[in-house]
Amino acid sequence: MSLPIGREVRVGGARIAGLVSCVPSRQLTNDHFGEMFGQDKVDDVIKMIGVQTRRWADEATTTRDLCRRAGEDLLAKLGWEASSVDALIFVSQTPDFRLPATACALQADLGISPNCIAFDINLGCSGYPYALWLGMTMVQTGAARRVLLAVGDTISKIVDPSDRATALLFGDAGTVTAIEQGDAQDQAHFILGSDGRGATNLIVPKGGFKDYSLSNDPRLAGKDAACLYMDGGQIFNFTLRSVPPLVERTAAYAETPVEDHDYFLFHQANLFMLKHLAKKSKLPAEKTPFNIDQFGNTSCASIPLLMTTSIAEQLKQRRCRLGMIGFGVGYSWASASLSTGPLAVADTIEL
Repeated sequence: MSLPIGREVRVGGARIAGLVSCVPSRQLTNDHFGEMFGQDKVDDVIKMIGVQTRRWADEATTTRDLCRRAGEDLLAKLGWEASSVDALIFVSQTPDFRLPATACALQADLGISPNCIAFDINLGCSGYPYALWLGMTMVQTGAARRVLLAVGDTISKIVDPSDRATALLFGDAGTVTAIEQGDAQDQAHFILGSDGRGATNLIVPKGGFKDYSLSNDPRLAGKDAACLYMDGGQIFNFTLRSVPPLVERTAAYAETPVEDHDYFLFHQANLFMLKHLAKKSKLPAEKTPFNIDQFGNTSCASIPLLMTTSIAEQLKQRRCRLGMIGFGVGYSWASASLSTGPLAVADTIEL
């Protein structure tokens, strides 16, 4: 069954001013998991997912902490006064608390005026293009002049350490992107969609206000319901049938051929999947950078983390046409085609 592509939205007059990614200093190699799972089993998983190292936050560090440090660094390097920020959007599935909204705490952390619009969005793999669309729309409509997008996750806190399918895959990162008023050449094209029929294929069954572990879903037998459950086969099938058409349609909607994009930045789901998607979408390797080998799957942070690692120097030196493709939990997907750069800031720092 093919999925509909999604809602097409064009936004003008807003641009990315800069961005900073913050990763924990704690680095876990695959040797860390060898004793628990056995080296042969670890090697089998790594052949598929391609993760060699990943960053995991310690017990005391949250997504908010990573985003706070990224935001402080970004504001300082851009020379933005905190009082000039009109809106702060926090996109994550690992907030500090069920309530209050983490965006409110970050607003205070960063010294931003109480006049600031601040709210959370509960999205994962598709979160960064969604955040760009919303932040740029706020600038386009005049609701805000400057917007900070705090986008990140500490998924390591909700993986079952005995589940090698997730424990080996995920890493932690927090990012902050600055959006401000642009000019006529700053036109961004987005495609946004969702299909909740796949909601239970990537889920934390217990911990909210509905306990899915009571549903008698046989896939959950023997699983820790407070931890992330992933049906890898279903996620893989969803991705293969939805992402290549999304790449094609995004380029067509933006009236910019695929070959005229400098880079396509895919959510870093797993390396085998990324290579397959690039091949099926007829994208050359030099236009599809990846960093999942170094950082793992960092959920909604993976696209901005690519920008501050794999193509940071290019973004600092010149204007680049980017395609962004986010897909996964929800099911939810979002794409963007936009030009950005040269950026004053595109940095990765450690906490």
